[in-house]
Amino acid sequence: MAPCHGPMAGRRMGPGHCGMMAAMNTAQHETKPSSPGTLGEAELLALGERAFRGLGLPADDARVVARVLVTADLFGLSTHGLSRVESYGERLLLGGIKAQPKITVEQVAPAMARVDGDNAIGPLVGMRSLEAAMAAAKAFGIGIALARGSNHFGPISPYALLAAEAGFASIIGSNATTTIAPWGGSDARLGNSPVGFGVPHPGGRPFLLDMAMSVVARAKIRNAFKRGEQIPDTWGTDAGGRPTTDPKAALDGFLLPVGGHKGYGLALWVDLFAGLLSDAAFLTHVESWTDAPEKPQNLGHFFILIDTTRLGSPQWLAARMQDFANILHDSPPVDAAKPVIVPGEIELDRMERQRREGITLDATTLRLLREHAAKVQD
Repeated sequence: MAPCHGPMAGRRMGPGHCGMMAAMNTAQHETKPSSPGTLGEAELLALGERAFRGLGLPADDARVVARVLVTADLFGLSTHGLSRVESYGERLLLGGIKAQPKITVEQVAPAMARVDGDNAIGPLVGMRSLEAAMAAAKAFGIGIALARGSNHFGPISPYALLAAEAGFASIIGSNATTTIAPWGGSDARLGNSPVGFGVPHPGGRPFLLDMAMSVVARAKIRNAFKRGEQIPDTWGTDAGGRPTTDPKAALDGFLLPVGGHKGYGLALWVDLFAGLLSDAAFLTHVESWTDAPEKPQNLGHFFILIDTTRLGSPQWLAARMQDFANILHDSPPVDAAKPVIVPGEIELDRMERQRREGITLDATTLRLLREHAAKVQD
């Protein structure tokens, strides 16, 4: 078993639990709700755990899922936070996701693990994979976990934050349902697969970059359609693969990758690592959770971690990370009201604020959480 970094230093715990425990320890901040839809973090964690227990998950698994999704809400990523109780819950009730899976971890090489999620809820597979990669990286300096048999696992930044808090730099990715046409093609053949990067900053704020491969999320196009507005022709194409400014045509068509053909190549790289190498589904083999919610998706993920303590002391890394941030922050901004930032700062600012003020959920999400939570008989 490996020693923990940071606030858990000096204690020896099971693989991967150092970052998890660090997050749990920093997460119990009481907040004062300001409205019926605003809850403190601890209250929201408890409600989320109880809701997923109501959907059939064991208590420990429900707690892990709630932690990942509440962290997303703290970052302001509400589309990937506890609002996912709607889509996850539908598929759990239909049997498209297993509520009580048997997740297995196979050590295929000293620093490489393969995780079979057994069609579990995605954040649970994600956390088991992160723990496996952390254990390998602690033992060998670098570790990789490839996961198959999974589902949508939330945003990447919560995993990258947990890894950074435990002293690991990370590259994390997942494949997804097809929504993007291949470059020059006219139908959807690849997913808007997310990839993220994290670098720890001992005593400071980690670098956190979490991005999907499309220029914008489909939600932005949907919002433009609701407002009756046109969109830039770089956001999406119509059903024939032609760039369009009509949001309705774009909703019926495909998302465009960031950076044109370069984004297309990056999206393929993510799917090769997350889907093909992990022995999960890839490209058009991935089932659509909206079209067939009762079917397993067999999504794949990858977690590549580097133990930064092998490279130098925490003081060494902290000094270099601070210098790195200072070089960027010192650039005179074009707009004085918008200073230069380092990726992750906006999300971490939101986290600090919402830990003080509470997290506001929309009425539908709150109602669903309470409905599922009410099923639990203690």
